Amino acid sequence: MQVPWPTNFQEDTALTSSPEIYRPWQVPAPASCPRILYYVKLSRDLSAIQSEFIRVRTNALIDKAAAECISDDALQHFKTYKYSSVDKSPVSNHILRHYWNACVEFLPLWLAPNMVTLLGFFFVIGNVGLMELMDPDLDGPEQSWVYYSYAFGVWAYSTMDNIDGKQARRTGTSSGLGELFDHGIDSLNCTLASLLETSAMALGATKIGALTALIPTLPMFFSTWETYHTHTLFLGYFNGPTEGLMIASAIMLASGFYGPQIWHKPMSDVVGFEEQLGSWSVKDVWAVLLLVAFFVGHLPSCVYNVVDARRAKGLPIAPVFLEWVPMAVFSGALVAWLGSPYSALLADNHLCLLCLTLSFVFGRMTTKTILAHLTRQPYPYWTVLIVPLIGGAVLVNLPYLGLPAVSARSEYLYLWGYFFLSMVVYFRWAFLVINAICDYLGIECLTIPEEKWRSLQRQQQSSAASEQIARERSLSSQEKGKSA
Repeated sequence: MQVPWPTNFQEDTALTSSPEIYRPWQVPAPASCPRILYYVKLSRDLSAIQSEFIRVRTNALIDKAAAECISDDALQHFKTYKYSSVDKSPVSNHILRHYWNACVEFLPLWLAPNMVTLLGFFFVIGNVGLMELMDPDLDGPEQSWVYYSYAFGVWAYSTMDNIDGKQARRTGTSSGLGELFDHGIDSLNCTLASLLETSAMALGATKIGALTALIPTLPMFFSTWETYHTHTLFLGYFNGPTEGLMIASAIMLASGFYGPQIWHKPMSDVVGFEEQLGSWSVKDVWAVLLLVAFFVGHLPSCVYNVVDARRAKGLPIAPVFLEWVPMAVFSGALVAWLGSPYSALLADNHLCLLCLTLSFVFGRMTTKTILAHLTRQPYPYWTVLIVPLIGGAVLVNLPYLGLPAVSARSEYLYLWGYFFLSMVVYFRWAFLVINAICDYLGIECLTIPEEKWRSLQRQQQSSAASEQIARERSLSSQEKGKSA
């Protein structure tokens, strides 16, 4: 049945300006229309108008919030983005490069580069979940296949992390968002892949276990700081993303084959040299190896490259060292919290929850620096997520101030609150920034438009057909030459 509708309805009810004050029963039904049908249609139209009002209002709020995270002036630099990196690793350049080039050919053209990065991260996340099920105490899983799963997950993450850029060039979808997304995921991964290493070496929820899980944040922070000033990602002859992850995978494989006790036995039992090595185990020297690798093998090159870049631009050098303050506060608060005799986090085996929390905290710190590098904005000295970390350090050390100590349960609940806060703050910020960049560039974060990838597919098929024809002609010419 056709329901008559008044032509002056919108003017009479002023729905677009004040949808919240409208009530359907305030408008009398036309005489020619059954009352119930009239009100049903009226209610449906009202619902549609209210939905549109909410959508517009929500988009306005999102735009306003996004503007607080990244300004229009900052966004314009994404139009002139150009990726720059230097990789001096012989392993990358002479061995793994061929492996990565082969792997990327297996990826479908419709798979977006950022999705490749995310899939790699899921391998680590999945293994962290497996670790919580099979080895919650971090003293080494009983089943050897769990170690092999760790190793595969870390290796898959490393592979995906190295072929996402190749996929971007292959599909013509390179952008500044890709670098931000890639290094943002790397920042989140810092405390998680190394947590798997803590489990694989059976270090437990101890101070050496915490050091193993958290120390990758140091080289990641200083590499990001270096990139901010040089606008180039430098990877040395021996670097974390390549050799570091290879060593981590090898440790996990060795633990699966020999058992994690191999790292706790005297090294002389394995390699000899009893007089030189004595009864020292890998675990005994592990902390020293980690600290030397960072302070000797990584930090000096970062400082040198930044100083060199500042001198080339005629800029003062001393102020850049103030940019270390966020990491100094982050590290100092962690040492004060975990090193306190009044803290029960390690004793009660909450290292995994702490690492998950700090994944978001550290991810926010470094990703803000990456964003500042891409948009040529001032260095971001602070993030609000460090405040609860300082609060936790103060909380467990209250007895030093003459106040009563907090209970282990209170500390545990505080950590859970910190986890949820950091997760919400991180994802809100990431959502707003990614949406703002995608809207500005007119792209999607995790997908490639169908028209684009189908066009690439046709070009690839055409190119393959041309190569096949050329090969056949070459073979035909050779056969004719032989017969002549």
